[in-house]
Amino acid sequence: MAAFWGLGLVFAVPVLAEPISPKRLLEVTDFDGVAISPDGRWVAFRTQQASVERNTYDTAWYVQPTDGLSPPLKVADGGLPLRDSGGLPQPARALWSADGQSIFYLAFLNGKLDVWRAATDGSGARPLTHEPADVRDFSLSDDGSLLIYTVGASRAAVAAAEQDEYDQGIRIDETIPIGQALFRSGMISGRRATQRFLKNGKGSVDRYPLLVGIPDQWRAVDLASGEVRDLTSSEAARLTAPASTAPEDLPSPWKVALDPKHARVALLTRTGDDTGLVTKPDVTLSVLSARGAGRPTQCSAELCSGKPITEVQWRPGSDDVLFTITDPDEGLAQAIYRWNVLTGAVELVTRENGQLNGRDFRNTPTCDASHDLLVCIVSRADRPPQIETIDIATGLRTVLFEPNALLARDMRERSPARLLRWTAANGEEFTGQFFEAREAATAPSPLFITYYRCTGFLRGGLGNEWPLASLAEAGISTLCINDPPRQPMDAVARYNRPLAGVRSAINLLAGKGLVDRKKVGMGGLSFGTEITLWTAFNSDLLAAASVSTVSMTPNGYLFLSLQGDIAVQRLRTVWGLGTPEETPSRWERLSITRHLDEVTAPILMQIPEQEYMFALEYAIPLIRRQQADLYVFPDEPHQKFQPRHKLAVYQRNLDWFRFWLQGYEDAESSKAEQYELWRQLRVASPNGQ
Repeated sequence: MAAFWGLGLVFAVPVLAEPISPKRLLEVTDFDGVAISPDGRWVAFRTQQASVERNTYDTAWYVQPTDGLSPPLKVADGGLPLRDSGGLPQPARALWSADGQSIFYLAFLNGKLDVWRAATDGSGARPLTHEPADVRDFSLSDDGSLLIYTVGASRAAVAAAEQDEYDQGIRIDETIPIGQALFRSGMISGRRATQRFLKNGKGSVDRYPLLVGIPDQWRAVDLASGEVRDLTSSEAARLTAPASTAPEDLPSPWKVALDPKHARVALLTRTGDDTGLVTKPDVTLSVLSARGAGRPTQCSAELCSGKPITEVQWRPGSDDVLFTITDPDEGLAQAIYRWNVLTGAVELVTRENGQLNGRDFRNTPTCDASHDLLVCIVSRADRPPQIETIDIATGLRTVLFEPNALLARDMRERSPARLLRWTAANGEEFTGQFFEAREAATAPSPLFITYYRCTGFLRGGLGNEWPLASLAEAGISTLCINDPPRQPMDAVARYNRPLAGVRSAINLLAGKGLVDRKKVGMGGLSFGTEITLWTAFNSDLLAAASVSTVSMTPNGYLFLSLQGDIAVQRLRTVWGLGTPEETPSRWERLSITRHLDEVTAPILMQIPEQEYMFALEYAIPLIRRQQADLYVFPDEPHQKFQPRHKLAVYQRNLDWFRFWLQGYEDAESSKAEQYELWRQLRVASPNGQ
């Protein structure tokens, strides 16, 4: 409500909620880099927000008292967000000085990646490193007097290596990422760079810049004098030696957390029988009394046994381990518990109907802890992220910073989400977040489904390409379905399980009169793309589809086989695929290229430039048959990130499903050609829509 004063009278004027447009979803303020000061009185964090007008992201570092009595103070520009080879933002990290007067962080500014120091009173920030090479990593010495950092090849050397390849011709070998331009076609550390496939130590490969194999060069800055020196070989060896976290005869832990005061180590270890599964199904929480010493003590309380634990950290100055449970039965909602490793007692700290401590499928931790408080990035399916403090002893929660408050209000009033649970015909249990159509022109409404993981604030499903709330505003109900745990290793079983979940969800909602089963659309990224295409050629459930990445094809196998045994073995393990000549029946079952005649739904393809060639084997025939519309986004990796591209994808997906599920065409003149093409597709549609 807003207040209006006039003639001595005060009238309450209702504030009308504004529509949830794709642009509003895109320009949400996100957070990362939460770090509590040594005395627990302050917290630093970084904000990130897309700018469509400038096609970039604005980031800033803030400092705020943890008691919430003062608003956050901006202390520095955070620079351009760094991303991994798949397009995901790399989490920011801030380190506090011992006196709480400064924070240290990496920032890409002025074309360089340096360590910066910002005064926490807001008086200024400056770079501490001035290297010809980008900084790879940094830390502070135990006494806080030294900034320790590593660099690799210089920027000039990398550019020269790229240019030399360009001038001499690029030899095609196992490192070449087939499907993308070979010269400076990827964004690495904030700049356009040439990329190569190299082993990532996880049984696969990732894209890396040239000269990444140059060994780390370790240096130290004396923070008092500013003097820079190279570290000796013995110092570097001590700093780079891997910390032994468990005896060699124990399984390697999945995640570890070190108690620096007592050298204790908390471990999360994947356990259980993984026969027929992608990963071991269970997680064990344990603690070692010292790194590499003795046997771990396992948490045996009911609240930590057989639970889907995803994060672990120590509560400073205590014997408590804080651990996060991400519950698939509750739609991946999270709860934080504390385990006293001396008494064995486990107590609930807090729970949330969304995310408390983890981001997307990577489960990147987003909480930091002092002895008394947790500071977390909290979000729900229909509530954008905000910064909260959580009293560890009482569970009392306080909102520190809520820059998305207006959007949160409008989501609550116009597009609230509700958690659905259902059981498929095969007995598998599913959960999903449902946005019911607002003011649908007809009842029941059309339905759009996206499948994979539905965590935190749901802008557009995993990868953020389908504006769920905007579709619901337009009269199309939307459902984001979580893939259940215990994913099968066999590809057919792995794909049929989601198909059963999609089919049963449609039956559930149609049976309640909420949706029209003849007007169902579907879309997804990565595994979600695979499931969308699988549903398209293994069922008659879909009236329209949209995909953002690719599915496996014989040409894709050919391209990947250039990588050698590491790729061939992965294709065999994950999909059961050899060459088409070696495993013809497997290709016949799995590949959409063998089932084009079974595809009746029109498919919108909005694919990154790095991947689109893998889709041409089925995209071109579908285009020629007027069953597909393909758009390729330059300079984009697996997950697109450029704001203008993201908005174009959002808007086109909204237009696409409104066209096919509602017969609606936007009158905007710039879209006339788009609709003319889609009308031609409609005339040629096999199912006569």
